[in-house]
Amino acid sequence: MKIEYNKNFIKLYSKNNIKIKNKFQNRLRLFMSDPFLPELNNHALSWKYLWKRSINITGDYRAIFKELSNWNYEFIEFTNIWTHSQLYK
Repeated sequence: MKIEYNKNFIKLYSKNNIKIKNKFQNRLRLFMSDPFLPELNNHALSWKYLWKRSINITGDYRAIFKELSNWNYEFIEFTNIWTHSQLYK
């Protein structure tokens, strides 16, 4: 699995505190071992995020990504990291 981060994700990630950053790194390791572990709650999004997916970072934070290689999880681009409420405003 190849992981990339777009400019928006990097900007949002850098604004978060160290606790959220560490939690993301832990979840990323889990994601890379198995993208569909239940604690990640990997699921498709809709509305303006059509064709993107989300994983849980904390109870409130989500990492948004798109899968760029025919849905086989070879190439992933993370696009956003937000709270659940920021995602839907």
